[in-house]
Amino acid sequence: MSGDTQPKAGAHSSRGELHIESLQNERIKNVVKLRERSFRDRMKLLIVEDIRELETALANNRIPQSVFYCRDFFSGKNERQLIEKCSLAGAETISCSPQVFAKMAYREHPEGLLALVPQLEIGLADLKLSQEPLIVVAEAVEKPGNLGTILRSADAAGVDAVILCDRGADINNPNVVRASVGAVFTVQVAGAYSEKAIKWLRENKIQILAATPHADLEYTQADLTRGTAIVVGREQEGLSELWMKSADSQVRIPMRGKIDSLNVSAATTLLLFEALRQRQSIT
Repeated sequence: MSGDTQPKAGAHSSRGELHIESLQNERIKNVVKLRERSFRDRMKLLIVEDIRELETALANNRIPQSVFYCRDFFSGKNERQLIEKCSLAGAETISCSPQVFAKMAYREHPEGLLALVPQLEIGLADLKLSQEPLIVVAEAVEKPGNLGTILRSADAAGVDAVILCDRGADINNPNVVRASVGAVFTVQVAGAYSEKAIKWLRENKIQILAATPHADLEYTQADLTRGTAIVVGREQEGLSELWMKSADSQVRIPMRGKIDSLNVSAATTLLLFEALRQRQSIT
C-alpha cells in the first residue's frame, strides 16, 4: 500500500496530487480491508478517522503514511491545515470523490479525513519507565470500547504504560482508536504473553496488584505509591488463575448494590485514580 503514487485505474494526478474516483481502485479496496485484523497486522497499519485523533497522532510524532480526504465532507474544523501538516510531515495526501470516501469511511458520519498510520504496540524491553512506575495490565480484554476507555484513563492518570496480555481487543482496531480519543498515541502500549509479562514485572521489581471482587483487601488500603502493575481481566470471567496466583496482592472495590462487579474500564479508572491520589499526597 505504500510507495507507489503513480495513477492507477480510476485515478489521476492533479497538480502533482493523486485523485481517486473509482470504487474499484486497488488502494481503496486495501483501505477497506484494513477493517480486518489479519490484514492490519500484515500491512502494519491502522486507520485514524477523526480530526482529534489525527491531531494527537501528529503531536506525538505518529506520522501518517497516507491521508485520504474529500472536501465534500468537511465541516470547517481546520481540515485543510491538518492535511497540510500531514503533507509537510511526509505523508502522501490523496483526494477522493464522495462515493470513494464513503466506501472507505469507518464512521457513520465521516468528517472527510482518513489517515493510515503505522501500527502501535512495542515490546516490553522498549518501555521507558519512571522510578516508581504505574502500569496497567489488561488480560484478554475483548471489547474495543473498554480498551479505549482504559487508555483514556491511563493517559489522564499519567501511567507509564499499558501492557496487553494474550489475545483480546486489538489496539489497532479503529474502534479502539476512536474510543481512546487519541490516547493510543499518548500512552506506551506493549504486548506480551502473560508468562513473559509476569517475569518482566518481577525483574523490574514492580508489584502485581490483581483486581477481583473476591478479595478481602479494599483497594484504598493497598500501597500504590511504589512501582505497581494494576491487572484487570476479561469482562465476564475476570483474571485467569495464573495472574491471581502471581499477584502480590488482590484488591476489591467495595460495592453496595446488587451487582457484584464493575465494568472493567470503570474499575480500572477507580484504581488508577486511587494510585494518583496516594502519589500526590506524598509529593
